[in-house]
Amino acid sequence: MNQPLSPVQHIIAAHRRGEAVGIYSVCCSHPSVLRAAMQVALQHDTILLVEATSNQVDQFGGYTGMTPPAFRDYVQQLALQQNFPLGRLVLGGDHLGPNAWQQLDAATAMDHAATLIAAYAAAGFHKIHLDCSMRCADDPAILSDELIAARSAQLCAIAEAAAAAAGMPAPVYVIGTEVPIPGGEANLAQAGAVTAPSAAARTLDVHRQAFYASELHSAWRRVIAMVVQPGVDFDHSQIQHYNSSDAHRLSNFIAGQPGLVFEAHSTDYQRESALHSMVRDHFAILKVGPAATFALRAALQALCAIEDELLPAEQRSQLMQVLDDAMLARPAQWLKHYPGSARAQRLLRRYGLSDRCRYYWGEASVQAAVAQLQANLDGLTIPLALLGQFLPQQYDAVRDGQLAASFNALLEHHIALALAPYARACNHNRAIC
Repeated sequence: MNQPLSPVQHIIAAHRRGEAVGIYSVCCSHPSVLRAAMQVALQHDTILLVEATSNQVDQFGGYTGMTPPAFRDYVQQLALQQNFPLGRLVLGGDHLGPNAWQQLDAATAMDHAATLIAAYAAAGFHKIHLDCSMRCADDPAILSDELIAARSAQLCAIAEAAAAAAGMPAPVYVIGTEVPIPGGEANLAQAGAVTAPSAAARTLDVHRQAFYASELHSAWRRVIAMVVQPGVDFDHSQIQHYNSSDAHRLSNFIAGQPGLVFEAHSTDYQRESALHSMVRDHFAILKVGPAATFALRAALQALCAIEDELLPAEQRSQLMQVLDDAMLARPAQWLKHYPGSARAQRLLRRYGLSDRCRYYWGEASVQAAVAQLQANLDGLTIPLALLGQFLPQQYDAVRDGQLAASFNALLEHHIALALAPYARACNHNRAIC
């Protein structure tokens, strides 16, 4: 018996019927970002797809300290607190494969990947990106498309079995070998050219053959998207903007593949008009992450500036200095990404578009400073003039009676402004069933 279509499948089907609709994917675990994303989804009457990456959430805890079931419970609890309907919340797993274990031999890395994907599927993550495009320690320098596809099919079979055993709906899948580096490039010169239609066709063909060889015919019918390079990316200081004419041939290719769309990674910092164009051109799944935490950092920095004006130095949170101290004490997440002098690196730690400081918001010292900043500001009445100086868009909303001048309200409103263009570009309220 066929299962009813999920909300994700309904939207993809609507897109393929010619509706200008898509899905935006929020790739972040920060509670303020997720609360803001829920507010945007409620305002625009959309589903909310929240994705965890393979290095962020895994069977060992990832860099967030959360396993897939723990991440699911965490996001669902936030949704309940926000009165966000769980039926409109979709969880996804991004770059699921041997990504986190590339330094190991392939057999060991794939064993870890198998455990990883089983945990995601059993926890109810509905949208699964099968990504076996990275080489392991004993792999050849360049992996063949056939090997990548065979490994993806191997993991798909595990996901199918795990979801079924847990009583979860059958997952939908995303495939693709031309995958931008998670979180943006170290240098935009490394960014790839627009995928050739011939390369996309080969990726599709070899994956179909691998799925069929593994008796995964039903799962293949739930492959909804391919990851390709549409000509968008960013590094720490530059943005590669979308050019529809450059992607025209690629767009025409997917239009001839029934039931499929493209998934676009690294769409952070694109103009809203470009996001609309991408959805129109069948890049109908738009992923965003660092741009949301960049907005988080910018809002917190503005709130620190307000704090500086209202309180003596000894009472201030000193949040931005505490954050930088944490980054200097544990530089693994930014050092290889940020070149140049000490001064240049300091600017990039604070303002780099790749937003490597997002890895440090969970540090105990940083969390304590955020809590102090919140307590300081919520214990005061923030003058409108200071909001106008440091948070002008929030000033307008507060002045017009649409927003409370509280810490969380101001912070989440600022983040929501960065996410709302994605909801408007996808505009898929007509596709929700």
